[in-house]
Amino acid sequence: METASQGKIIRDCYEALFHAWGPQHWWPARTRFEVILGAYLTQNTSWINVEHALRRLRSAGVLGVAGIRRTPLPEIESLIRSAGHFRQKARRLKTFVAFLDERFGGSLNRMFAQPTEKLRSELLALNGIGPETAGSILLYAGNHPVFVVDAYTRRILERHGIVTANARYEEIRLLFERALASGAPTTVVRAKLTKVEINTAHRPSPMSTSRRSALVQIYNEMHGLIVGVGKQYCLKSHPRCDECPLQRFLPKAG
Repeated sequence: METASQGKIIRDCYEALFHAWGPQHWWPARTRFEVILGAYLTQNTSWINVEHALRRLRSAGVLGVAGIRRTPLPEIESLIRSAGHFRQKARRLKTFVAFLDERFGGSLNRMFAQPTEKLRSELLALNGIGPETAGSILLYAGNHPVFVVDAYTRRILERHGIVTANARYEEIRLLFERALASGAPTTVVRAKLTKVEINTAHRPSPMSTSRRSALVQIYNEMHGLIVGVGKQYCLKSHPRCDECPLQRFLPKAG
């Protein structure tokens, strides 16, 4: 399939999902640092478990850069136990704060003021940050135009014949970024006018409703919509294709 055809299908899928479901309110958080914590904690676990860990961190007064900095490692481990791999994740949170302190004087403003690709490379060099986590931090906390690719994205694209099973992360990321960038003006206008909010995964939050560029908003919404499809229809086993809003985009049999 040619890249132009791939891009058109991706834009058409965005339009279909957004008009069916409306804004998804990603990322559900009060602050940028809470987004970063969530991006770490959600690795290999469910969001329900992450929410429990975040509530405990908030109750303990640790849900901030200073809180993670001053709190002993064993205490952080205990507070985030529900998120799984808690010892590993606690060390990684400490590593991130040390990076923030050493490189940017503890300032998220300074960190996110860096050029996108430069900051992305620095984040990827940290222990525990892969492409998906780096993308989540950049997009949802920093409002950088980086599309986030997850397992749902790959599964949906493969089943729709848009990419092959061996497609690399960067190939998929750039495919989405190019496709959605070319359709951003139209979709953003419609996003502002649409009142329908069916199937919304989260309630509006300070971070999900924060001011963003048009392109960042598109990437944000598309990732949230894909998660909705993956969780409800494009299941790993026994997919519910006949009920899915993307059913008409499936390759024709034969």
